[in-house]
Amino acid sequence: MSEIFMAGPDITEADIAIVNDMLRNGWYGASAYSYVERFEHDFAKWHDRKYALMTPNCTQAIHLLLAGMEITEGQEVIIPDITWIASAAPIKYQNAIPVFADVNEKSWCLDVESISKNLTNKTRAVIVVDLYGNLPDMMEIEDFCRKNNLYLIEDAAEALGSSIGTRRAGSFGDASVFSFHRTKTLTTGEGGMLLLDDEQLYERCRFLRDHGREKSGYFNTEVAFKYMPSNLAAALGFAQFQRVNELVTKKRDIWQTYKSLLSATQGVTLNPEPSGTKNSVWSTVLLVDPETGLNRDLLMEGFVKLGIPTRPFFYPLSSLPAFSGDLWRNTSHNEVANRLSQSGVCLPSALNLTSSQIEVVVHALQEILSQ
Repeated sequence: MSEIFMAGPDITEADIAIVNDMLRNGWYGASAYSYVERFEHDFAKWHDRKYALMTPNCTQAIHLLLAGMEITEGQEVIIPDITWIASAAPIKYQNAIPVFADVNEKSWCLDVESISKNLTNKTRAVIVVDLYGNLPDMMEIEDFCRKNNLYLIEDAAEALGSSIGTRRAGSFGDASVFSFHRTKTLTTGEGGMLLLDDEQLYERCRFLRDHGREKSGYFNTEVAFKYMPSNLAAALGFAQFQRVNELVTKKRDIWQTYKSLLSATQGVTLNPEPSGTKNSVWSTVLLVDPETGLNRDLLMEGFVKLGIPTRPFFYPLSSLPAFSGDLWRNTSHNEVANRLSQSGVCLPSALNLTSSQIEVVVHALQEILSQ
């Protein structure tokens, strides 16, 4: 059997053909950013957003947005305690304060209660993370942020293709961001996208994205950022986006196959999908019940011995040395975040994963549980 990979894309000859077209024709004049513009247009339209700005990665998309919103030193941004550090790092870039809130047991995401508990007169924004493709009650959160005059940012980096009813992940709040890292459902190698509806905010972010200059101008009025994407990366993103539904279906099929094979296995659960939502399941995640005598680390050790790659559930940000110097608020009460981290393992979810390989992973898990 071929090697089982943790994560990776699905690249077709059609993708390669479009990238080749860019390599031959996408360097001069109006063609220099042609695929960037086409990708931005189609991606925004699919998410029912007015504007899109592609960036070299998702972290820069968040930073660009926070800068455009003028979130700055001393202001607070509420963020889930459990997510990848990229969701929080741009807050620090702006010298603002990340406030780590607990998550909901059922969705693994922020809810109104967790936001409300951490609200102060310094709170300026909330970043909701669609963790592993899961979605919170976004309409309720939107209403809360509107009433409290807070910016709402949806970090949909892991949720391409997820939805609540007819609204897709990435269509909520004042703005949203996506990642096209090589591990994501849709890839550009590295890459990100910022989606928003407010024209003034869009123009400000567009201005900041390219050294603080007007279109094709060389007279800079501010020191800004160099967050422009490449036409080459955009060509791959545009190509992949032509079959976005197929890619999302593949991710869900991987999750469903795991669920089917584990249906009779006691003590383990997989990604939730609350009623009324569709989870695109960027990564299939396993939670092990402490009553099995196992936790994240023991489970991963067992998989290593059997040659199966896994990744830990994200660590609570408040537990990372990276944030130890400025934790001004006790986050030990974030019980759900801590519990999820200690019992969660990401299973192989590469887009080239076969049903036979998933069976091997499941058999390995059952062997670990039996011991």
